[in-house]
Amino acid sequence: MPDTPLHYQTIMEVGARLRSREISPVELTQTILDRIETLDGDLKSYATVMTDSAMASARAAEAEIAAGNYRGRLHGVPIAVKDLCFTTGVATMGGTKVLRDFVPGFDGTVVRKLNAAGAVILGKLNLTEGAMAGYNPEFDIPLNPWGADRWSGASSSGSGVATAAGLCYGSLGSDTGGSIRFPSAACGTVGIKPTWGRVSRYGVLALAESLDHVGPMTRSAADAGVMLQVISGHDPNDPTSLAALVPNMLHGLDERVQGVRIGVDERYIGDGVDSELATAVMEGARLLEGLGARLMPVRMPDTEPFSRAWGVLCSAEAAAAHSETFPSRADEYGPWFRGWLEKGSSYSAVDYAIANYARLACNGSLHEILDGVDVLVCPSTTTPPGRVTQEALYGPMEEDDWTWGRFTIPYDFSGAPTISLPCGLNGEGLPLSIQFVGKRLTEPLLVQIGHAYEEATQHRLQPPL
Repeated sequence: MPDTPLHYQTIMEVGARLRSREISPVELTQTILDRIETLDGDLKSYATVMTDSAMASARAAEAEIAAGNYRGRLHGVPIAVKDLCFTTGVATMGGTKVLRDFVPGFDGTVVRKLNAAGAVILGKLNLTEGAMAGYNPEFDIPLNPWGADRWSGASSSGSGVATAAGLCYGSLGSDTGGSIRFPSAACGTVGIKPTWGRVSRYGVLALAESLDHVGPMTRSAADAGVMLQVISGHDPNDPTSLAALVPNMLHGLDERVQGVRIGVDERYIGDGVDSELATAVMEGARLLEGLGARLMPVRMPDTEPFSRAWGVLCSAEAAAAHSETFPSRADEYGPWFRGWLEKGSSYSAVDYAIANYARLACNGSLHEILDGVDVLVCPSTTTPPGRVTQEALYGPMEEDDWTWGRFTIPYDFSGAPTISLPCGLNGEGLPLSIQFVGKRLTEPLLVQIGHAYEEATQHRLQPPL
């Protein structure tokens, strides 16, 4: 820690320093706001920087900590949220022109919980239009700090960029088909997609209600656990939120992985996957085996039919979510997302029912596989972050090809929790990512495995800038 720049330290590290009053929330917040001012004109991760309210929160946190009223590990820590999350009096645009003037009158549940924990919310982060795959031409595209011409990871791209570049200590993203895991992989950060329903979606703009997950993106597994601890729990405003008690997400953090059963399908990991990435994932699995875990062979199903079904379900539900403004204001949508909504509007009830049956079949297969292991291991993506152009990202939408979602879509279908972690760099110096998939409500185990992996590899200590 002493040699790590302040902006790249972890929540666990700066939280301890804040509690001991070695540094102040005001000093910490100003440091990150200055870094945003210096770098984000190029990186474009923020849609809105909430300078005044952030400094007010920092001053309040400083007074509370000085008075001995310490609220926990996020108290005084600067974080940021994806611009899907409602914030009182601050625009929540969802990357869309139709919502550019939308200013909520209340905080979403996740924002309210972060505020209650004493976190300092720095601002709202850029994203793809409607949280799908393409951007509205009137909004900025966040640039990957590992390379401006490299993909920054779909809808939670601003969250990945800001977290990786030290423009916040952690962020909130959302995942409907992979958008916590994709930017975490592309930008070299950690992301947890929680069990579906673990985190309330009240006051979060929807892409597809039955698939949307909200979760943390950070620079370490423990940090992700800290943030998930705060935002989890039943919410009477969200009837889909789970009533299960929230466990200590850091339980067993320093325990070994002795005896943990890790399901491995080398065909699933390697077929159609970048060779350096597949090798790094298998090396990660074997490293954990050397720490006492048990690698157990499993046979994953063909995921292509599930990915096709996802396209039907997600686009149809997106059309429902935007029914008040589409097609009545279709000309205000960008070409990519407009095409997505047109596609979703074209499907019949029969199309949706057939796709939903494919989702149920996927879930049944995964439940059977997970029944015999504790976690599955696989990549987070099929490739390292590839080259992109702004023209392609602004659209129009290309032909459907959901092979990119083979490691993400099945777990949005099933709602299983996942953690994605950096697992080294490829020959071009770009980040690689390993993913562990757990059983329902086993996020503490995923944090434990992630922490053990980080401690054995030190991959998380490689910053992009």
